[in-house]
Amino acid sequence: MVAVASLKFPVDYERGRSPAEVTELLAEQGRNEIATAPPPSKLKLLIGQFKGAMVWLLIGATFLSAGLGEVKDAIAIGVILVLNALIGFIQEYRAEQAVQALRRMTAPRARVLRDGQTVEIEAALVVPGDVLVLDAGDVVAADARLIEAHRLKTNEAALTGESLPVEKRAGAEEQGASLAERHGEVFAGTAVSDGSARAIVTATGMRTELGKIAKMLGETADEETPLQKRLERVGRLLLLLCLGVVVLVAAVGFLRGMPWLEILMGSVSLAVAAVPEGLAAIVTIALAVGVQRMVAQKVLIRKLAAVETLGCATVICTDKTGTLTTGRMRVREVWGKDHARVLAVAASCSDAELAADEQDGSGDPTEVALLVAAALVGHRRPDIEATNARKATFPFDAERKRMSIFRANGVLYVKGAVELLLPLCASGGDGALQANAEMGAHGLRVLAVAVGKTQEERDLELVGLVGMADPPRTEAIDAVRAARQAGIRTVMITGDHPMTAAAIAKEMGILLPGDDPTEVVHARATPADKLTIVRAWKRQGDVVAMTGDGVNDAPALKEAHIGVAMGKGGTEVTREAADMVLVDDNFASIVAAVREGRGVYDNIRKALVYLLIGNVGELLLMLSASAAGLPLPLSPLQILWVNVITDGLPALALVMDRPDGDVLRRPPRRPAESILGRSQWTTIALTGLLEASVVFGVFLWMLETRDLATARNLAFSALVACELLRSFAARSTTKVFLQVGIFGNVTLLAVVVASLLVQLALHHVPILQHLFGLGALSATECALSFGVGLIPVTVIEVSKLLRRALGTSGAS
Repeated sequence: MVAVASLKFPVDYERGRSPAEVTELLAEQGRNEIATAPPPSKLKLLIGQFKGAMVWLLIGATFLSAGLGEVKDAIAIGVILVLNALIGFIQEYRAEQAVQALRRMTAPRARVLRDGQTVEIEAALVVPGDVLVLDAGDVVAADARLIEAHRLKTNEAALTGESLPVEKRAGAEEQGASLAERHGEVFAGTAVSDGSARAIVTATGMRTELGKIAKMLGETADEETPLQKRLERVGRLLLLLCLGVVVLVAAVGFLRGMPWLEILMGSVSLAVAAVPEGLAAIVTIALAVGVQRMVAQKVLIRKLAAVETLGCATVICTDKTGTLTTGRMRVREVWGKDHARVLAVAASCSDAELAADEQDGSGDPTEVALLVAAALVGHRRPDIEATNARKATFPFDAERKRMSIFRANGVLYVKGAVELLLPLCASGGDGALQANAEMGAHGLRVLAVAVGKTQEERDLELVGLVGMADPPRTEAIDAVRAARQAGIRTVMITGDHPMTAAAIAKEMGILLPGDDPTEVVHARATPADKLTIVRAWKRQGDVVAMTGDGVNDAPALKEAHIGVAMGKGGTEVTREAADMVLVDDNFASIVAAVREGRGVYDNIRKALVYLLIGNVGELLLMLSASAAGLPLPLSPLQILWVNVITDGLPALALVMDRPDGDVLRRPPRRPAESILGRSQWTTIALTGLLEASVVFGVFLWMLETRDLATARNLAFSALVACELLRSFAARSTTKVFLQVGIFGNVTLLAVVVASLLVQLALHHVPILQHLFGLGALSATECALSFGVGLIPVTVIEVSKLLRRALGTSGAS
């Protein structure tokens, strides 16, 4: 009987736990499972959609309209509210599945000693002090300390980022060592790639390293995206503006002795006029268009706002293994007099097997890399085995750190660690130490290969050295360069050795002369380190994207403004924690996503300016009439029609514009930058004033020459014409319509033509006339409305030409 520290009951390594001990430990410690938090209810998600300044304003307008008996207006505004809420609800309705994915990763079954018998049990029933029985192919059920190990190697890439299987040995003590350097322990969720072992369980469930990651994952909170924050600021500003105007109009009406009913109806009209009701749907469509375009480039967006957020990223924190690199070991350098002979000897001392395409294989990744390189120069293991059969095999072990095979031709083929194999060589070693040091400086794992004339490993001839590494993806190197040109900093965070990390970073262009290595390269990083690094960049005000494929990346992915997971090589945990997934694991696709994200932001800004010009024009129109003591030119329902249909549909078409060609030559937007700067607000104010002036002029003219019904009729149709024709000028702030191309956005062209036809229907279809309070338009009145509508768009286009002639430019 042996007592084990921190365990309630002493453990007999030969008998394992008893049923009574298991029962008590399960009651005390709980099942060996990852705890999960209940997802938010559907009701909570739905209620969450009814927040924000613009939504509150519309809710108030809805109740006020209903209270005043304007049922049509109340229903129309309410329908807009519900539709916007449903769009948001549908997009957000998915439970947080990262923790559940962690659960599915844990071993469903485990073999343990119980009362001296090896039994297979449900992994959830493993308790501290259980003796795990492990063989190649097993998934480790819990964290455990090794008590026996025979040639044991485990694959910990998903947990630590280490691309090679890790050698394990019983009795190794690594107090305070990082996860990747604890060779005497095995961890829940990792896989046994070779050998066998017995290990005593030290932690189960949430106490395992996997459980700690799950806990961190649950503690990382979702934040509002930069776009959401900017739009909320705009909403608050509109709310304050609206309240100010409503108070002013109410005060003027009260001083003039106007009836309270008329004052309240005017207030509702102003509230509706101030709010771009279609904005939420337009932003969603803009992001969805970006999503569809990125699907064609093998990028899957899980959260719509991620498209725009990546567009303003200033830092990309990326894992190395499988993300920047291929995830497969490859021979990078060979040293020796005859490189082909070096590879032939290495292939003659291997147990791995190549696949049919000779690009991958089964067995030890190091041996697979050697066989791939040997096959390229004509040396294949099946041919070697057929023509030069093995007579004796001396397998690799942790003490000898070498392997040798004696074959029929009387030659002993040996490969192993340079520092242990070189002293056994009688010849061929000149220059080997220097070559080994140089390869090591390049971050390569170096093996020595040698031959002997007997089965004894002595008086060997050193044939050469082979340097191996997980090589960078070629396209990732280009992507890092493109990111730098776009003003985005790439930061490598990895569990690998510092020398390996630095070498890869230099090769990829992440670490350039003059860069601070401590800022852009972080080696031997734990999951907690990755989280700390992401949070540090965020505290500096950067917009952080985090890419990765392993379980160890998941908390940092969730903490970042945008998490980017690998689709093929990535774990399910990482994909569920991410905002977007690279379907083909191509890091270069991130650059395409940045381009699309910046284009989406430009389109949303352009659509927002277009919408707000209409809102400001409507506000000024209504305010002017009220200040002059005149009847209101438009009803709330007419304003709602203009905002949602006349303005909304062209705005939807505007967000379908392709990104400008120079988007990746601009620096990232400052995270604190407002979506509407001084230039945009100036454009909104001046163009809105122009639009209000021409429509108000028509209204006054008709009041003087005709009657109120005709004046309202023409004011409504003229305003619609202004809005629709102005959409052509909204596509660019610097290029006139002919330069951006008449057919550059066919959707916009179709929307404008269709909307003009629908506008005619409003004036001539009896049921629509009654609903909107309109009358028929004569041909002359139609021509007048269209002519008035041409004034704002003409002024805008001429101003572009004047700015260009004067050498100035508008807002992008």
